[in-house]
Amino acid sequence: MDWHSYDAALFDLDGVLTPTADVHMRAWRQLFSDFLAKRGIDQPYVESDYFDYIDGKPRSDGVRAFLASRGVQLADGEPSDSPDVETICGLGNRKNEFFGALLREEGVRPYAGSVRLLDHLAERGTKVAVVTSSRNARAVLDAADLRPRFGVIVDGNVAAEQGLRGKPSPDTFISAASQLGVPVERAVVFEDAVSGVEAGHEGGFGLVVGVDRGVGAQRLTESGADVVVADLAELAS
Repeated sequence: MDWHSYDAALFDLDGVLTPTADVHMRAWRQLFSDFLAKRGIDQPYVESDYFDYIDGKPRSDGVRAFLASRGVQLADGEPSDSPDVETICGLGNRKNEFFGALLREEGVRPYAGSVRLLDHLAERGTKVAVVTSSRNARAVLDAADLRPRFGVIVDGNVAAEQGLRGKPSPDTFISAASQLGVPVERAVVFEDAVSGVEAGHEGGFGLVVGVDRGVGAQRLTESGADVVVADLAELAS
């Protein structure tokens, strides 16, 4: 990895910096397993549903895509909907309650290899940002003791406030690069989700690194990853 070719690194959060993708997966499974059972829908929620319909997308888009796969349509509702309300927003808020409970119970530690790469980039003076669809980014970064490392965080809340389209649109990555003062061709995108890899490729970034935490190297490559690694420590030299 020739870091002299790049001035910034843009990191997805869940599954790239922290193993919270697993926490998200369990929260989604709890949400949809309950929902399908109550509706009497025979096709159960399975692990591949997370990667096929949810991973990397804004929360409401993930809810909508999964429900469509089961032939269910719900009203969008409002972001303020109670978690008990069966709307797209209500179900998304219910999932967020499940996620928050798991995070409080279990805490989170960052991937050691990701911390090693962050240390390496800090020594080089490479600018860094977090770009995530999650609305829990700051809580996760605080829990993982990573927040002081990032002056720029473009999360689901920022995207909503600024009207930025979620992944697979490159809008949030482009916003982060702009805030860092780095042209996209001098920035590296790190993503474990197909939608995020597609966003990096679509945005014309200098390098798109797929981090294989379960999607599969071939699928990440087919989605536009220039390089696929299993651990970010592989790039810390």
